[in-house]
Amino acid sequence: MNDDRPRFPRKPQSHAPHRGQRPPQRFQQRPQQPEQPLDVERARTQLREFLDLAVREMGLGVAYEITGPAADAKAGEGEPDILVTFHGEDEGLLVERNAELLLSFEHIAHRWLRLDPRQHDKVRFDCGDYRSTRLEELKLSARVAAQRVRETGQPFEFNPMSPRDRRIMHLELTGAAGVRTESEGMGDRRHLVVYPAGKKP
Repeated sequence: MNDDRPRFPRKPQSHAPHRGQRPPQRFQQRPQQPEQPLDVERARTQLREFLDLAVREMGLGVAYEITGPAADAKAGEGEPDILVTFHGEDEGLLVERNAELLLSFEHIAHRWLRLDPRQHDKVRFDCGDYRSTRLEELKLSARVAAQRVRETGQPFEFNPMSPRDRRIMHLELTGAAGVRTESEGMGDRRHLVVYPAGKKP
């Protein structure tokens, strides 16, 4: 059956708010506040409270020491303002499974201190030289990946990793001949990609 009724163009929908409704508000990004300096003495006191409680409640056989950056550290090397090192019979528990427990302690400590995310690198936990060993592993991986990219001309993607680990690799390859680095992906899938210098992602 044919419908011979005249057809009229549809009236465009109005995006004006109905009476009593608020007009949609556009998202405005707040200007980023300047990073506040870390109050080291206050942070040390709060860290002792947290660590005494955590170690006691978990029944861990470890002691800790809170120190500052190494005496021979140079400005700009990414050394923390506060370094917490653990030692004792339960060291192995802290560093097993890629230091899962150690890094969890560190994460909770950042929340305990209510640190701005930009200050997380200023308070670092370590045990059995895990951090320094991990640092060298990341730098070596970055150099090997860069060499592979130079030889093949193809990008190299790393598995997802933490912002701190990605930053270490970015810094290691800054200025490296023939390659450049980009962080890609979202959330916990964010990862590092090494590209040939002239190739766009």
